[in-house]
Amino acid sequence: MKLLQGLGVALITPFNEDGSIDFPALEKIVHYNIENGVDYFVVLGTTAESATLSSEEKKKVIDCIKKSNNKRLPLVLGIGGNNTNEVISQIQLADLKDFVSILSVSPYYNKPSQEGIYQHYKALTQASTKPIILYNVPGRTASNIEAATTLRLANEFSSIIAIKEASPNFLQSTYIIKDKPENFMVISGDDELALPITLAGGSGVISVIGQALPNLVSSMIHLGLEKKVDEAYKIHYQIQNLFKLIFKEGNPAGIKALLAINGLCKPYTRLPLVHASEQLIHDIKIELNRISMS
Repeated sequence: MKLLQGLGVALITPFNEDGSIDFPALEKIVHYNIENGVDYFVVLGTTAESATLSSEEKKKVIDCIKKSNNKRLPLVLGIGGNNTNEVISQIQLADLKDFVSILSVSPYYNKPSQEGIYQHYKALTQASTKPIILYNVPGRTASNIEAATTLRLANEFSSIIAIKEASPNFLQSTYIIKDKPENFMVISGDDELALPITLAGGSGVISVIGQALPNLVSSMIHLGLEKKVDEAYKIHYQIQNLFKLIFKEGNPAGIKALLAINGLCKPYTRLPLVHASEQLIHDIKIELNRISMS
């Protein structure tokens, strides 16, 4: 699906100091990203703190993003969990007409076997009217979708169109890229590995940092897709320190601090997450200043 090549961003949910959702800030972030080269949005992913949003709040966030986006960029909706029947129910109840795909994380906490992961996604394909993007993030789920399982799903179900691969094992991504069906996409789920995976034959990134630095990250990824290696790595190295900094105190604390520095939202998160420390904010400001001078 060519719509989902390039830079996708996993949108945050901005909050006010009292914990309420800051909808004007969300609108501002959507407009800012559209105007600065982002290719598509992921709605209600992990970065959106969706685990701490009520069902009603999720509907309001979706409505705000859809209205702000005004059909300009493709939208992907995050629907995942560790109760297969509940995920199926959420998919069937969701209004998906404005979304091109569903991003569904591998079941967390339960630690299913590879066969369990396969059967989980098989069940989702039978329930969904929209294509599905697998999401492998072992650091959060405590289990890994092995390359063989990804390839099995990709080959058996045409409605499984991609994987957001956030395993720290870069070679795992290359095994998938090497043997995948032609139209199946490998999308980096890790900002640090976004360019290497793109250059290896991936389709880009679903990025956290991209929503704060859309021009730079979009340029880097599109140069990577064009195999302009030196130019792409020049940008990668320019922003490499920020990749580490924004995850130093967890996601989305770091990206919200960066967005706040840029005047796009306030830095607040919801418990059990806390907003970035003054030291981290200081370090991010120094790094941003260095980037702007380079």
